[in-house]
Amino acid sequence: MGKVHLEIDGKPFEAEVGSMIIEVADLAGIYIPRFCYHKKLSVAANCRMCMVDVSSIPKAVPASATPVAEGMQIQTKTEKAVSARKSVMEFLLINHPLDCPVCDQGGECELQDLSMEYGDDVSRFTEGKRVVKDKNIGPLISTDMTRCIHCTRCVRFGQEVVGIREMGAIGRGEHMEISTYIEESIESEVSGNIIDLCPVGALNAKPSLFKARAWEMRQSPSIAAHDCLGSNVWVHHRRGDIIRVVPRENEAINEVWLSDRDRFSYQALTEGERLLKPRIKRHGEWQEADWQSALSFVASEMKRVIGGSQGKNFGGLIGNSVTTEESYLFQKLLRGMECNNIDFRTRRRDFSGDGRSSVRSGFNFPMEELDHMDATLLIAADLRHEQPLTALRVRKSTGFGNAMAINPFDGEYNFKLAHEIQPDPHFLAQEFARVIVAADKLNPDVLHAEAKEWLNGVESELVHEEIAKKLLHGEKSCIVLGVYVQEHPQAQTINWLAESLASITQSEWGYMTQGCNAAGNKIAGAVPMQSAAGGKSKAGKNAKQMLLEGLQGYFLFNCEPDVESVWSKEALNSLNNASFVVAATPFADGRALDYADVLLPIAGCYETSGTYINVEGTWQSFAAAVKAPEESRPGWKVLRVLANLFELKGFDYESSEQVINELREKFDAAGENKVARKIPPPLMQVNESEVSRKSLGLYQVDSIVRRAKALQQTPKASTHPISVSRVTT
Repeated sequence: MGKVHLEIDGKPFEAEVGSMIIEVADLAGIYIPRFCYHKKLSVAANCRMCMVDVSSIPKAVPASATPVAEGMQIQTKTEKAVSARKSVMEFLLINHPLDCPVCDQGGECELQDLSMEYGDDVSRFTEGKRVVKDKNIGPLISTDMTRCIHCTRCVRFGQEVVGIREMGAIGRGEHMEISTYIEESIESEVSGNIIDLCPVGALNAKPSLFKARAWEMRQSPSIAAHDCLGSNVWVHHRRGDIIRVVPRENEAINEVWLSDRDRFSYQALTEGERLLKPRIKRHGEWQEADWQSALSFVASEMKRVIGGSQGKNFGGLIGNSVTTEESYLFQKLLRGMECNNIDFRTRRRDFSGDGRSSVRSGFNFPMEELDHMDATLLIAADLRHEQPLTALRVRKSTGFGNAMAINPFDGEYNFKLAHEIQPDPHFLAQEFARVIVAADKLNPDVLHAEAKEWLNGVESELVHEEIAKKLLHGEKSCIVLGVYVQEHPQAQTINWLAESLASITQSEWGYMTQGCNAAGNKIAGAVPMQSAAGGKSKAGKNAKQMLLEGLQGYFLFNCEPDVESVWSKEALNSLNNASFVVAATPFADGRALDYADVLLPIAGCYETSGTYINVEGTWQSFAAAVKAPEESRPGWKVLRVLANLFELKGFDYESSEQVINELREKFDAAGENKVARKIPPPLMQVNESEVSRKSLGLYQVDSIVRRAKALQQTPKASTHPISVSRVTT
């Protein structure tokens, strides 16, 4: 694109042709007031607050809708510009209520700030003010629509970014209202972003309503803990209590958005039934204990079970949302006790790649490149339920490119699909193989003879050929495997097929992972057959073997296999039959009260320091935003003290930074250690009973989300209900 030269407030600037004045001013650090303009939304120019004075134009013009031109001279503070803004402000305040003292937006309201500069202290309007009835749009967002100034940011967000028209304008003139089309119909998984977009107090977060004023809160940077994207967030807290969570801008990861799951899950930590002190079950009754007594009891029982079976009859299961530091110390502790039964993959069915796969897991390309793909093939990827913000990126790419899908279920898409194939779940690998055969016909010089022999007998049809053509002819293309693929009995086969198709079509490829830190768990060594940073380890049992075969003892670290596992019924039976179960958890409810013998209170997300490694391999460290309640302790400290009771060497850590630095040194020394995937066994039909129809629901992915009250009241939660309550007989 060409460049133009212009002046803003007497300072020279260079800008791209087609840029709006307000965009150039923002890049230059020159603030121009605005209400309707937002850098991620289309230009509306309906608030007229961004009026500026351009020398060649007799009247003030809106900076958000006026493109720059060569030699343009712009003034933002002349009498003409200021007078225009004052007139706009007077009209905006005609119907706006004077309720700042009781408005949740007070202290951080754009209208409040700008009215101080451009508003008068006395109104000339003597008629009756307009009143708009509030709307009930669900459990997440509260409304006070009399405050609405019709900027239409919320409407444009739904139409343009999300692709779901849930809000719109009804009526005309001063009778115009922003409303949902159907009462209580805000069902989008990213609906909370309209709270951030609203420049006034018309839309607020319902769970944090009237909890604190803006000036009373402090903010701490952190990382969201519920999907593999690793969204950046600000945690707003007051006097040690989390009040709300809002997005922290990071263009490479979450841009300026945040999913509702990441925004509202904190409610489980503030209002959930927390485990505040260690508990030991004696004679069938739970008794509170001090940390010394609880950890000494755990150490003695672990020695009994591990020592009696040389580590073969004890296993450790860790959650997908623990920090990398906790995962690293967890496996280091158990391996130090000669126990190699360690895993976090409670939803994995296919373990045939253990010991042969790369230490890395997830994407082989930056997530932000999804915005620019000419062709994207989704394999069993229900992005709106798995990684909602990733669905927004794929939608963005469909403005000029093509999205295609092979899904064994009815996916909810917020973008158009060029092609969609819906095979039965047990035929997923076979259907995907037909695309590789079609691609091989178009580009036959890539696959080697052994792979061609493996595909012998597989026939493609026109739709498979069309998909292959779009991938092959696109300048940038990718193949994305959903979380469901990693739960499929033929996961390794499907991964190999994706890698093969990527090599034929010169596409990028990657797979989504369950939870926020599956990549970190793998690098930390929380898997059998592989220690930290891909090091070799003695053979151990995987999650499937531990839960189906049953063990004498289990160490559950922020993990609820009776709920999360694909073998939840078998898991519950094995845990009930074990002679000793210790559960480290932030919560004092759930079925662990029935099968556990010891409960250790650990900090939840935002209450501990740590590191998450997202699906593209980005290491993101964070500090604790608030202190864990009462006697709850950060998980890494609990594991360190327990290791000291076992008198294990190498656990003299004083901070979580020392733990992650030790792992990072090992990882950097080991290198990428990329492993070529072996050709899988011949395609066999999978028994239909071995394949589930869908993954965990949007609001069922981990223990915190399952206990977030507001999220569980949404329509999305009722779609995939999972109980965390105790079993009663």
